[in-house]
Amino acid sequence: MSHFQWGIITTMVGLNALDGFDVLSISFASPGIAAAWGIDRAALGFVLSMELIGMAIGSLVLGGVADRIGRRATILACLAVMACGMFGASSAHDVTTLSAWRVLTGLGIGGMLAATNAAAAEAANARRRALCVVLMAGGYPLGSVIGGSVSAVLLARYDWRAVFVFGGIVTLAMIPLVLWRAPESVAFLMHRRPPGALPRINATLRRMGHPPIAALPEADATRATVPLAQLFDATLRRTTLVLTIAYFAHIMTFYFILKWIPKIVVDMGFAPSAAAGVLVWASVGGASGSLALGLLTARVRLVSLTISAMVLSTILIVAFGRGQTSIGALSAIAAVAGFATNAGVVGLYALIAQSFPTGVRATATGFVIGVGRGGSALAPALAGMLFAAGYLLPTVAILMALGSAVAAVAIVLLHPRGVAA
Repeated sequence: MSHFQWGIITTMVGLNALDGFDVLSISFASPGIAAAWGIDRAALGFVLSMELIGMAIGSLVLGGVADRIGRRATILACLAVMACGMFGASSAHDVTTLSAWRVLTGLGIGGMLAATNAAAAEAANARRRALCVVLMAGGYPLGSVIGGSVSAVLLARYDWRAVFVFGGIVTLAMIPLVLWRAPESVAFLMHRRPPGALPRINATLRRMGHPPIAALPEADATRATVPLAQLFDATLRRTTLVLTIAYFAHIMTFYFILKWIPKIVVDMGFAPSAAAGVLVWASVGGASGSLALGLLTARVRLVSLTISAMVLSTILIVAFGRGQTSIGALSAIAAVAGFATNAGVVGLYALIAQSFPTGVRATATGFVIGVGRGGSALAPALAGMLFAAGYLLPTVAILMALGSAVAAVAIVLLHPRGVAA
């Protein structure tokens, strides 16, 4: 791994951090939106789900686009879409308009995640691939930590719209960074062979410190196969289905804790800025979980690490639901719950990156995440309906924690040789 390769990974971490903030910006803003517009929990749950629906569509559609036009071009297009959605959300004056802008933001985020997962895997060498993908995924909670800290300051001085304006500005600022530090992946150029592939490959090889190549190797015979169809051929069908089920189930638990923390904390009588602080601690725990899982991949099988994280997630979400009486206690339980839930998510990303070849890697990531985002879109709305129906936090937490338990069982049922290096 050269310094230039690590620079690409760092850029992918930054892009995923941006995703983390853009997704959770609505969570930071939700108490202010509810107070300003007088909407109840059920309506708020609907709004909280909107960008997740967009993310599902974006992952499904744009993951395939990234396998056709390239990771870099897809990332740049997604940044433009995300910036438009964030600035649009800051101008919304009703639930319908805000929901539409959040769907648009989600489209960009969904495509971004599929492209960055593939780009990180292809920028790394074989030995460091799992670590690099885990580090990339760890950017998500990092963005939540930084964005949440900034949001707490903004919310203390301005209204909820400032959160979206800040997100739009930072999103635009990432475009020149990608143009500078993130060339198209060598693996993609080798596989798709667009015009000018050889000089582009050699330019990247030189930046990595490798000698240029005189000619492209013989083309892969499977190049013409439709990527989505490949996910369901005899060799990949089982892996595709199991990882999709696992992601769908676990992401429901993950987004329950992240989307509802601010509103739950405010309903306990604390200020919105304090609620944002609790969510920051959940993200600090998530970043720690990503780092811990990444370091452990050198010693423990990735499948075992991911299953363990999901079991721990189930236990800790149930514990969170028992309720706490102080901000300190809420922050502590949110941090350990964030540790476990995010470790499970990044473990799944690493399994996806390891399990699929270059030609379908972004498509596979997009499919698994896109279908799985159905779970993420369902989670806030389902929790909102449960609260509106009169169920208390302990019961809702138990029900939402079951997603991680189902995901753990799904991974157990998948033969380890099929998903672990």
